[in-house]
Amino acid sequence: MADPRPRGNSYRCVMRHTIQLVGLYFVASGISGTIDHLAVQPVFGAVLNFFNRVVIPRVDVLTGYEVYANLSLAVLGGVLIIAADRTRST
Repeated sequence: MADPRPRGNSYRCVMRHTIQLVGLYFVASGISGTIDHLAVQPVFGAVLNFFNRVVIPRVDVLTGYEVYANLSLAVLGGVLIIAADRTRST
């Protein structure tokens, strides 16, 4: 029997894609921040390196662990993408 509920641009679908987009930004930002910390990152530095240049210097716990913090942000983004992909509209 066919599912009578509507598919397509439902609220859950939009939220899933939004979470995936945020996860993709976290992955790109984490990788870019790692590159920026190890060398200078000239591409989209103001956008992609916000976490590396604004958040990390203000959190004392992360001082000295900048590369690990950026890589953790990238992993968190990957987890968000996978988790959003595994949730299906029911």
